[in-house]
Amino acid sequence: MRLKDQPRGSAAGGNKRANPAARDLPEPIVLERGQELDVLRALTRLMDEAIAVPGTKLRVGLDALLGLLPGIGDVAGAAVSGYALLVAARLGAPLPVLLRMLLNIGVDTVVGAVPLLGDLFDLGWKANRRNLHLLEQYLERPAETKRTSLGVVGVVLALLLLLLGGAVWLVASLLRLILT
Repeated sequence: MRLKDQPRGSAAGGNKRANPAARDLPEPIVLERGQELDVLRALTRLMDEAIAVPGTKLRVGLDALLGLLPGIGDVAGAAVSGYALLVAARLGAPLPVLLRMLLNIGVDTVVGAVPLLGDLFDLGWKANRRNLHLLEQYLERPAETKRTSLGVVGVVLALLLLLLGGAVWLVASLLRLILT
């Protein structure tokens, strides 16, 4: 770890002669809190609402266009959406808020991967917009947003457990029918 006061290549930061490639590395860009939010807002606009659909009030972004690429489009969109998680973590968002943001990205990726239905779904489910709004809510009202996010994550986990239990019961029932 390099101390801010020491120049690159000093004893604390490493020896440039020992690693010639270190000379070519640029200084890292460090954004302030407001700057990170501005970058996230711009990325959200680009991903979710960059283009107005003529004759409608709909706006689409790069996420919906990427979703048209079979196989890789939704995964690429999810990777870009992961930046919001990184910003939220840097800004101190608690685990329930981060999990809720991850849930938004997961729903967008999984449902978006379904041919045709996923493309239509991408028009309405704006994971990046939802996550930006959630992060802004957290920054304005942290306790309330954490509590609400904890509730949403809890309900989703309970539903997943019910689905898993139902699947186990169904498989067991089918096996009993087959084996008897």
